[in-house]
Formats: sequence, structure tokens, C-alpha cells
Amino acid sequence: MTRFSLLIAGAATALTFASAALAGQQYVDPTGYAVSGFDVVAYFDLAQSPVGADQPQAVPGDKDITAAYNGAVFAFSSEANKAKFLADPEKFVPQYDGHCAYGVAQGGKVPGNPNLWRILDGKLYLNITPNVVGFWEEDIPGNLQLSETNWVSIEGDAASDRPIPLYESTAPVQ
Repeated sequence: MTRFSLLIAGAATALTFASAALAGQQYVDPTGYAVSGFDVVAYFDLAQSPVGADQPQAVPGDKDITAAYNGAVFAFSSEANKAKFLADPEKFVPQYDGHCAYGVAQGGKVPGNPNLWRILDGKLYLNITPNVVGFWEEDIPGNLQLSETNWVSIEGDAASDRPIPLYESTAPVQ
């Protein structure tokens, strides 16, 4: 069995592709927030780890500092980060509406885990599980090319309505 087949078989047991959300909307998990309530602006201030190493933990947003964008509510750790976001949301939102970048490379929409992130060329990408991060990082340029090609045809599909596997958000801060 190929690595791709194993990935698909494993993902099929934990996930199904979307149903309820409107086309093109951000992935929103059971927290009710985009990116599980983590501050999307704060990622750009974190020291990014090299490929193959775990990234620093995402910064939790505050339930009282939020903004709506693309049909979802984003939480921020500070009013300054909220202001930066409102000035240019596209600069900060995760690619593929918060879905897993490798999942998009494979042709579907599955949730993105906010602690499995990478910034490339000024864009935020999320992946679903540590195992998937390994597949993604084996060929980031090739996977990005596949993601961009596939996104054109699946962007309008419904957002994933599944929770992130083996993950529970600690954000936003109450």
C-alpha cells in the first residue's frame, strides 16, 4: 500500500468531507471560531521552526476581542492584532479557508489544526495531524503546486464540518 493510500484510509475512518457550511467559507470547528479561536495575526510574530521540527504553539485569542470575516468569527489576543487584521484580513487568514494544506493537495477539504502551521511567502498554512505535516514537508513546493491547482476546483465546495482529530482547542481565552 502506498503512503498516499495509507493516508486516505486513515483519514477516511476519522473524517468525511463537508456538508453543511456554505461554499468558500472558513473552516470553523466546534469552538465556533475560525482557527479554533487562535490569533491569526500572532502567527506572524512567532519564531518559525525549521522543517521537521514542531512549531511554537499558537497564541490564544480573547473571546472579547473578535472580528467577523468570510462568514466566521476570528479571535485576537490584543486590540492591536485585531486592528492589523481588519486593515488587511487576506494577509492573515490561513490559506484554503483554514483547511489542511496537504488535504487540499490531495483534492479535498479536511480541518486544519492551528498548532500545525507554517508560514511560506507570507502566507499561513495549516495541516491536520503531525503525520500529515510529515507528508506535507517531504515536498512543500510540489504540495503547494498541487494545492493551488486543486483549490480552484474545490474552493466552492462546502467547508469541512468535522472536528480536528485528537485535538481540543484551549482558545479563545475566557
